[in-house]
Amino acid sequence: MVTPRFDGVELFLQIVESGSLTEAAERLHLTRSAVGKGLARLEARLGTCLLQRSTRRQRLTEDGQAYYEHCLRAQAELEAAESVLQSGRQQPRGRLRASVPLAFGHHYAAPALWGLMDRYPGLEVEICFADRLTDLAQEGFDIAVRIGALPDTDRLSARRLGEQVMGLAASPAYLQRTGPIHHVDDLASRRSIAYRSQPTQRAGIASPLIMDDLQAVADAAMAGVGLVWLPSWLIAHYVLRGQLLAVLPDCREQPAPIHVIWPTATHLPAKTRCAIDALVAGTPSCLAGS
Repeated sequence: MVTPRFDGVELFLQIVESGSLTEAAERLHLTRSAVGKGLARLEARLGTCLLQRSTRRQRLTEDGQAYYEHCLRAQAELEAAESVLQSGRQQPRGRLRASVPLAFGHHYAAPALWGLMDRYPGLEVEICFADRLTDLAQEGFDIAVRIGALPDTDRLSARRLGEQVMGLAASPAYLQRTGPIHHVDDLASRRSIAYRSQPTQRAGIASPLIMDDLQAVADAAMAGVGLVWLPSWLIAHYVLRGQLLAVLPDCREQPAPIHVIWPTATHLPAKTRCAIDALVAGTPSCLAGS
């Protein structure tokens, strides 16, 4: 049953969009007289003239233009609400394209995403590993994982996964060869391996080796090349295996937030929603905060 308050809205939209009462009547399968009377009732209820009509043309009045624009927005919201309800009943399907940082993607993001294919047979997953900032809209990504501050834009939506804290680590063999480190002053005579995106010296440690792959930096540290600044989540991974030891645990940098982001949209596809949920569920406890 149509609520009296909204009676005539669809008829009004059809009159405006078709350009005439006659065309609107044909679209709505009504007589021209019925359409004219429906418009008259709507104008009487609103207490204003919406359309100025002549034998040759019609045009919106100022009030009619304002009412038309509000009706369009209301129609779009109703359509979006129906899409949301329908998407909740749909199984995720199609190709999901995700951009993830190299090391974080290998250890956490990718396993969370490829596990979706067992749950949703109609879903394909394409994961691109890159430490650069990808443009989701231009490059056609549904989601991306970002480490660090997010841009201030209404074109992207985000959900926080946790935070990354950088700390010092070294292999047991390196510490045995160079001696234990008990104080920050002990770092002056040591060397470190630097990640190219953060090549500056920290705590006065020389960095004769610089690489652009965080996993390669970790591999060099495990080989005993030198000290290394690594995310706490990566240090924890190798500490459990006895391949690295945390050094000066209190000597850490300010945390950087980790988010999953996606293009802002009124209707979020089912494949995107399930990917976001999977990344949140797959976030390890070591990323919850410092």
